[in-house]
Amino acid sequence: MSKVKLAQQQNEFRLVSDYMPAGDQPKVIEEIFDSINSGRKEQTIKGVTGCGKTFIMANLIKKLNKPALILAHNKTLAAQLAEEFSRFFPDNAVHYFVSYYDYFQPESYIPKSDTYIEKQTQINEDIEKLRNASTQSLLTRRDTIIVASVSCIYGLGNPDDYNDLKITVKKGYEYRIDKLIRRLVDMQFDRTPLHLKRGFFRVKAQMLEVMPSGEDHAYRLSFWGDELESIQMIDPITMDVLAELDEYTIFPSKQYVTTRDKVKNAIPKIEEDLIKRVEHLKDIGLLLPAERLKQRTQSDIEMLETLGYCSGIENYSSYFDGREEGQAPSTLIDYFPDDFIAFIDESHITLPQIGAMYVGDRSRKSTLIEFGFRMPSALNNRPLKKDEFFERLNQTVYVSATPGDFELGIIKPEPEPKVKRVKKLKE
Repeated sequence: MSKVKLAQQQNEFRLVSDYMPAGDQPKVIEEIFDSINSGRKEQTIKGVTGCGKTFIMANLIKKLNKPALILAHNKTLAAQLAEEFSRFFPDNAVHYFVSYYDYFQPESYIPKSDTYIEKQTQINEDIEKLRNASTQSLLTRRDTIIVASVSCIYGLGNPDDYNDLKITVKKGYEYRIDKLIRRLVDMQFDRTPLHLKRGFFRVKAQMLEVMPSGEDHAYRLSFWGDELESIQMIDPITMDVLAELDEYTIFPSKQYVTTRDKVKNAIPKIEEDLIKRVEHLKDIGLLLPAERLKQRTQSDIEMLETLGYCSGIENYSSYFDGREEGQAPSTLIDYFPDDFIAFIDESHITLPQIGAMYVGDRSRKSTLIEFGFRMPSALNNRPLKKDEFFERLNQTVYVSATPGDFELGIIKPEPEPKVKRVKKLKE
């Protein structure tokens, strides 16, 4: 899977703490640091609760000066770690990336009772903002730490498309407002004549106001003719001007976006595969599923042709990305630069979750496909398999009070053995 290549400015991590490493901590920090610099792929830190493993991680991030992913096994632990790292690195970008659903009922079908359950969700807008801020930060600065749950192994929009669709506007340059509006719609912003909220924009005479999904502020672009006279950061409630800017970059409103050209090019292939799939279902006597699939997919195609997106667009992601059958989708990990460092916290609990997600997702979607609710391409919108997850990691540090056999190197990972290091901390 390709990664976005950017000429990013090198920002230094600055660790703020009233304490210095003590006891075994300095030795462990140096040995793990040397191990990573020597090129070893995996290390393990073993230490009892309260021995300062989080502080060690912070010191390693400072010394390595690389973007970091910290993976936790649930939202609560991830929130706690994000708070701690925000205090350790107040001048750097620390973000929280977990599932943004307060309620999630996946699309499913129960053949025994002939019950179809539509996808139902309740999105937490604050967490959605934090997720968008995470991907934007990874594409714009190197001093970024993302604290994530296993949500990070689920399919996300292609980082190349996400990056290509962004708009950078500069004061004094000329832009046509109507073209900017079309670009914002392509980026899945919604237009509103009322008050601004995340993911919306509005137009007033020669002013274009937009509120990005990853921020608490809105931005006002004021024009004289086609010339951009000013860029102002504003409070979306009081409309007070908070700052004057010379330039600003607007990222897509949603994390799953794709270009209109890719959508246009994908539609003939979707139509071709639809014909084949419908014929197959009819050949095996499934006439109702065949007709159902035909109607649902044709409706999606019409929306794609008209609006550039549709409900459940992620189920067609492999067509837009040009992925082969079974090839893994893009995830948050693909937004990181190649040299990032991953910390798997409470690894004895977190690692078993990797891979289990894939099995459950495939079982549910296979039933939907069998009975004509989805095209087979829906299987390509999925979490990573366990081996795919490890393939995408650069260098990894497992952190646990009770590491399992895998982290200790007793069970060798596939496809090839990897060297492990274990340093035990005193309480």
